[in-house]
Amino acid sequence: MKSLSLVKKAHFLLLIFVVASCTALIAQNKKITLEEIYSGTFGTKGMDRLRSLQNGDQYTILNLDRKNGVSSIDKYDYKTLEKAETILSSSKENGIPFFTSYEFNNDESKLLLATEIRPIFRRSTLGVYFVYDINTKQITKISDDKIQEPSLSPDGSKVAYVRDNNIYLFDLISNTTVQITNDGEKNKIINGVTDWVYEEEFAFVRAFEWNSNGSKLAFIRFDETNVPEFSMDVYGSDLYQTQTVFKYPKAGEDNALVSLHMFDVNSGRISTIDLNEPYYIPRIKWMNNPDFLSVQTLNRHQNNLKLVQVNAQNGTTKILLEETDNAYLDITDNLTFLKDDGFIWTSEQDGYNHIYLYDSNGKLKSQVTKGPWEVTNYYGYDPKSGRIYYQSTENGSINRDVYSIRSNGKSKKRLSHKIGRNSADFSADFTYFINTYSSAATPPEFTLHLASNGNKIKDILDNRDLLVHLENYNLSPKEFSTIKINGNELNMWMIKPTDFDVNKEYPMFMTQYSGPGSQSVSNSWRGSNDYWYQMLADEGYIVVCVDGRGTGFKGAEFKKVTYKELGKYEVEDQIDAAKKLSELPYIDEDRTGIWGWSYGGFMSTNCLLKGNDTFEMAIAVAPVTSWRFYDTIYTERFMRTPQENPTGYDENSPFNYPELLKGKYLLVHGSSDDNVHVQNAMRMVEALVQANKQFEWAIYPDKNHGIYGGNTRLHLYTKMTNFIKLNL
Repeated sequence: MKSLSLVKKAHFLLLIFVVASCTALIAQNKKITLEEIYSGTFGTKGMDRLRSLQNGDQYTILNLDRKNGVSSIDKYDYKTLEKAETILSSSKENGIPFFTSYEFNNDESKLLLATEIRPIFRRSTLGVYFVYDINTKQITKISDDKIQEPSLSPDGSKVAYVRDNNIYLFDLISNTTVQITNDGEKNKIINGVTDWVYEEEFAFVRAFEWNSNGSKLAFIRFDETNVPEFSMDVYGSDLYQTQTVFKYPKAGEDNALVSLHMFDVNSGRISTIDLNEPYYIPRIKWMNNPDFLSVQTLNRHQNNLKLVQVNAQNGTTKILLEETDNAYLDITDNLTFLKDDGFIWTSEQDGYNHIYLYDSNGKLKSQVTKGPWEVTNYYGYDPKSGRIYYQSTENGSINRDVYSIRSNGKSKKRLSHKIGRNSADFSADFTYFINTYSSAATPPEFTLHLASNGNKIKDILDNRDLLVHLENYNLSPKEFSTIKINGNELNMWMIKPTDFDVNKEYPMFMTQYSGPGSQSVSNSWRGSNDYWYQMLADEGYIVVCVDGRGTGFKGAEFKKVTYKELGKYEVEDQIDAAKKLSELPYIDEDRTGIWGWSYGGFMSTNCLLKGNDTFEMAIAVAPVTSWRFYDTIYTERFMRTPQENPTGYDENSPFNYPELLKGKYLLVHGSSDDNVHVQNAMRMVEALVQANKQFEWAIYPDKNHGIYGGNTRLHLYTKMTNFIKLNL
């Protein structure tokens, strides 16, 4: 009986082992689904809205519990990474409502809290705002109305904000509000915030700034009177649709007239600054001296940039710096004024984006960084050590590293240590920095380092639990390489099927964006589309991405070669890359597809038409189909005006040659896209219909350029996935 029970036990243990092995095998073969991608299954943890405190020893983080409607600002020590205290937490008992962002005033005695935020366009919002006094623990509502871009004065005694296109000043001591401007009017005059095209293309909304002692407020005024209007129907759920009407200057049309003004807080007077009628004012920034403001002005062609010093006492101006370019100049936020109002500036003047040091009169003191690589972020200057901190592509254009260097260009130090994408958030006194690192194989990691040498002090946060979770899925690595096309080594990545067999042939699906200065081939952690590509690879597709000419971080010449001919060289590179990759024995040259969103949709449409002997299928989401339909600032930067360059606009507008369509085409757009208007899709549709070409298309009602909300993304990607499976 004993030997029989041992045999039974052995059989039982063997059965457990077999079941466990099969379960493990099944788990490792789990397939990614679209439902998982768009339900947040693969989301990463991060450090939300981190602010370094002026003492240099501590930082604050915003913690949001959206489920329970609780937000808090917690203070942490850099040295120990332990929480020192909770500065405040929302609750009904203390009268602090749930807030989603915060800002300190200069001496960190007060906090500006944002609640009930509602988006307007891409960056602009309306909200109800409060000021919290950290010492007295009192909370004050700024306005009963929803307002825009409130900003605390340096001493925390006042708040400037915009409501209905006018600037207001709220006094926290007297609890009174003064209206500064009175001529604001929708679709006509805007004071203190930007119009649509500035917000979208110059990437800022607040167009007013306090000087360093809070005695003056500089602001930009926009006169949109002559700017043409664009309207969009909003269908909603009522019996009749409504209409959104806003000023949108399309290429070659009138822009808003801009002017610079100065408000004196004590006298209440507004003066106008004579800047000799600049076409654009893309930046204003006060210098350390409260009497001097810096203003950047730009001509319509965006190839002549001036940095102007304005004397706020008498309104006189002086040009500190002027740059010109044969193509165009980019606007950045890398201007930093030193204690004596000398300044640090980045420029592509030697062919690559680098850091330059000027004295207070605009005289060049030194080119701080040099080499065939790009400075991609400027972090700041430490006057104690005389060192400048920055991020660059010195370790390859698909990677990012953090460096420090002396202001004379000597004693450079690499402060990050891992290959991939590194970025830094420095303490106020540049003693520490928090490094955020990721790669194609490693989700974001947050670590604390010494700024003096980059040595790691402690781990803060990682996403190892996500890596463990992903072990259950069929995943293929991103294989990075370069491909020589049209005389250039282009960055590329490829994802192969999980059961890849070199003796088989696979369909190839290409993804790209391709817009000027962009980058899609990056050694960084995956986004939601990357999980979609993994899903497609698991279905037997080879997914490829190639950054062609015109993309960024490989020098000005490579980026600006597409000037005045958007859609020519970029399309040639995608077509030629597809042809060259199709020569590989494991790629089926008769099954090649391409897709893209926005600029990428413009590209995928052109590739299917101009490369109709190469591509069998394309998907275009929210594509530009003619640059004549797009806005002035972006389009004219790269194309000049349609009046000056008609062939550049028309020879690469896909609805001008619909007869070239041979393959399968899916066109998708949101009806409320305020950026790339649905007009682009409608003109493409009409051209294809009149050419009697069959295709598929979908319009998502009341969705903007992002086409999201509820199940929208899931529906869109399901549609695209089914289209790929059916036609590739």
